Amino acid sequence: MKCPYCRSLDSKVIDSRLSKEGNSIRRRRECIDCGQRYTTYEKVEDCLPVIIKKDGRRETFDRHKILIGINKALEKRTVGVEEREALLDRVEKFVQELGDREIPSKVIGEKVMQELHTLDEIAYVRFASVYRSFKDINDFMSELKDILNGRP
Repeated sequence: MKCPYCRSLDSKVIDSRLSKEGNSIRRRRECIDCGQRYTTYEKVEDCLPVIIKKDGRRETFDRHKILIGINKALEKRTVGVEEREALLDRVEKFVQELGDREIPSKVIGEKVMQELHTLDEIAYVRFASVYRSFKDINDFMSELKDILNGRP
């Protein structure tokens, strides 16, 4: 592990523990050369599926792309970083549990909308307006009516 301060490759592990979610290991390290301490996280690299886009293209699953969409929907909302990461973890876990080698992007988009609906309804509408490509105000109002009537 390379020290973020001096770039030395010599470090020792001071403390290791399982993360709160149980999906990674948190390690406190100390650099042998400069003495600085830092934290690293180790996560098992899973075989994630290929995503089939609407136009038929295939891309590897990209957690960061989903996070960008979630962050845009939650812009200027009071949802913290931990809640955003937890949402992203749930979506990724859902994708892994499907067990398919290829998954249509629609499945992931619907899962993100479901998660956003329970987390923040404004973010849900924002995400849905882009994801579902609302054409006009009537599409938007229809979605709002569904929310007000309690339908996801």
